[in-house]
Amino acid sequence: MRFSNNSKINTMVHDKLKLGWNYRKGKKHRILIAPNNRRVAIPSSPSCRNSFDAFLRDVRRIEAL
Repeated sequence: MRFSNNSKINTMVHDKLKLGWNYRKGKKHRILIAPNNRRVAIPSSPSCRNSFDAFLRDVRRIEAL
């Protein structure tokens, strides 16, 4: 399944799903759900050059909680 047009984000989401994370479909974006039930939106067609870095920062922040 393809979650994002950005290949780095797509690979990272697949890796997280293998580690026990879940996802669900939102109104505009799919949502990645951590094992501690924290959520982050998956950008489907990011236009910003640093979108992967921002997504990675958000995921790491959720993992730390």
